[in-house]
Amino acid sequence: MTAPLSQTARRAAPRRTNVVMFMTDDHGAWAMGAYGCGEMHTPNLDKLAAEGARFTRAYACTPVCSPSRMTWLTGRIPSTHGVQDWLRPVDSFGEKTRRWLDGHPTYSEILSRNGYTLGMCGKWHMGGDDKAQAGFSYWATVPGGGGTYRNPEFVKNGVRVHINEYKTDAVGDCAVEFLDQTKGRPFYLLTPFYAPHTPFDFQPEPYRAPYRDAAFSCFPDTPMHPWQNRGLRTHHRNRGSMRAYSALITGMDHNVGRIVRKLETMGVRDNTLIVFTADQGWNAGHHGVWGKGNGTWPFNMYDESLRVPLLWNHPGRIRMGQVLTPMVSSYDYFPTILDYLGIAAPADPRRPGRSYAALLREEKPAWENRLFFEYSFVRGVRTENLKLIRRTKEWPGELYDLERDPGETTNLIDDPAYSKQSASLSAEMDGWFSRLGAPPLEQWRGTTKQELTVYER
Repeated sequence: MTAPLSQTARRAAPRRTNVVMFMTDDHGAWAMGAYGCGEMHTPNLDKLAAEGARFTRAYACTPVCSPSRMTWLTGRIPSTHGVQDWLRPVDSFGEKTRRWLDGHPTYSEILSRNGYTLGMCGKWHMGGDDKAQAGFSYWATVPGGGGTYRNPEFVKNGVRVHINEYKTDAVGDCAVEFLDQTKGRPFYLLTPFYAPHTPFDFQPEPYRAPYRDAAFSCFPDTPMHPWQNRGLRTHHRNRGSMRAYSALITGMDHNVGRIVRKLETMGVRDNTLIVFTADQGWNAGHHGVWGKGNGTWPFNMYDESLRVPLLWNHPGRIRMGQVLTPMVSSYDYFPTILDYLGIAAPADPRRPGRSYAALLREEKPAWENRLFFEYSFVRGVRTENLKLIRRTKEWPGELYDLERDPGETTNLIDDPAYSKQSASLSAEMDGWFSRLGAPPLEQWRGTTKQELTVYER
């Protein structure tokens, strides 16, 4: 006997939640309309923020691309995943490249084993760049993670393809192509845009037009930092660089809108979670710096280098208009995305992250606002009102009272009034890294086999 239609519907398996994760490159949280920069033309992102949840204190663990991307994907920190700076071409692609993810579990592989079809369209820069890996079946990237925005050469599913198009638009095209191939299967689409990373060599005029007469008031007019990276000095107080950076963000925003509209056309928007973030932040005059963590020598860990935009949008499941203030890290994404999708994350003593999915469900979990950072010879800890930065012995440390000095302008590392707080935070930081299997800071070079860049001030 055939069951009544109503019973059949009740027995039907629930639909699996699809995911589109957007990631920008060198994109400070400040550089978006939803985060207060009214001049930045980001209507599609602002709509996602207004209709979803916006985190105000989301941070990358590392303020540079390759190690940060490794942390987003593995939940591990640089001294345990083995990438401590951006990967030079020799380590990123070609005959001598390493697949730096090998041996490190990724959330993407777990999703693949749980029935998800995975697509990767954009910047990889984690080794073996031209070859699909980590559970992804669709693969479109520019090996090495950089290069011109004008008519680039992609590797699409193992085939080199010269594309006569703006690179950001090409990333959007590949994302749409992947969505056309999903055919009703649950999917996870990772779309890591190259924008707004340098070079500022080309942006189509429609993306530049909104900034023709801009005042660029979101770009601080601050004297150049004495540690400024020599290779980025020409951007300081440079109106052309400000316009290029802004136009790159607007071009990316346009393609976010294209992909969202594609989900709507497919009829899957209500069943698709959208996550938007950046690999790390960016200074564009902030603190007198142009650049990220390696925008200075020695490296910095200013908030603008680390703080990223973070939006979660899922119609009917994440209440619109949420503004979430707990401090979360890139190393928290691994357990969070699996928790949100109802998939168990395997235990891993080298993965420090906590799931913040309960915050998106509007529950009230116990949450300590304390984050840790690492970038080769620099480590840091940030509490609700203090930030301690320690470097190896040849470089100075820093301590900031963020309650009195949110702009990180006064270094209190030698102030006797803060000696107890500094010593306590230093001991806490040492213990945290040690528990994860990291060596003492002075031994950081033993954590990586990559060819490291030599920087000059």
